[in-house]
Amino acid sequence: MALAQRKIEPRDGPPTEAAMTENPSQTALPRPRREGVWARIRGDIDCVFQRDPAARNRLEVLLTYPGLHAAMVYRIAHRVWQAEWRLAARLLSYIARVWTSIDIHPGADIGRRFFIDHGSGVVIGETAEVGDDVTLYHGVTLGGTSWSKGKRHPTLGDGVVVGAGAKILGPVEIGDHAKVGANSVVIGDVPAKRTVVGIPAKMVRQSKVSGLNPYGVDLNHHLIPDPVAAAIACLVDRIQELETRAGLTRENGGVDTNCRSCDGPSVCRSPDGSIELAEFKPRS
Repeated sequence: MALAQRKIEPRDGPPTEAAMTENPSQTALPRPRREGVWARIRGDIDCVFQRDPAARNRLEVLLTYPGLHAAMVYRIAHRVWQAEWRLAARLLSYIARVWTSIDIHPGADIGRRFFIDHGSGVVIGETAEVGDDVTLYHGVTLGGTSWSKGKRHPTLGDGVVVGAGAKILGPVEIGDHAKVGANSVVIGDVPAKRTVVGIPAKMVRQSKVSGLNPYGVDLNHHLIPDPVAAAIACLVDRIQELETRAGLTRENGGVDTNCRSCDGPSVCRSPDGSIELAEFKPRS
């Protein structure tokens, strides 16, 4: 997971081969410099303009975006949580919940440039881990499925997009740049760069995207196939093939391909042929 790599790599990247040659003892990656709270908040503000075309200026974003308000309070509450001031951190989180209708546990680990669009109803649990450049829409839940105090919430990689109303439950891993369709329920791992939809969510082939936005962010989580429609289309094709083999053709010699009207009532009758099957009741 790139999420794990994000936590151990330095901000300027791993040491170069030339540096390793000059200093052979440098065999381990240096510890990353801890990024300040205000630097994280500035990144959260900047990413709004990259992912929401309705954003016009910083003042408007600062005053009217509840997702940003929740992220800002979380950044402070998370540092308070890390300082072992647990009650104060939970109080800050509670204030943000009342203010924005977004519940982010201060113990969650959320990366840089985090964006919640529209915001209302988002829930992020204590042991959730969220990578960089992640986008959540309203109604998303990163929830737990266990009473144990260990890892019980999802891990999202970098660049993940989660559609409105989606639920990701348990200690599952969502790979980098994966997409979760709206109202999906994810209870298993999702590989990187894949799209999942449905209840429970299943992987599907994503429609081709004409291009990313000017900032290289792909928010086209609506461009997904309909697996139910595909299955029905497959059944229709199979029925037509069977009708052709059985010689059930129209009077003009062609196979009946009109699926907008059903001629079932004219052929589906009771065993004695007196009434249609739809009205037929079995004898006691």
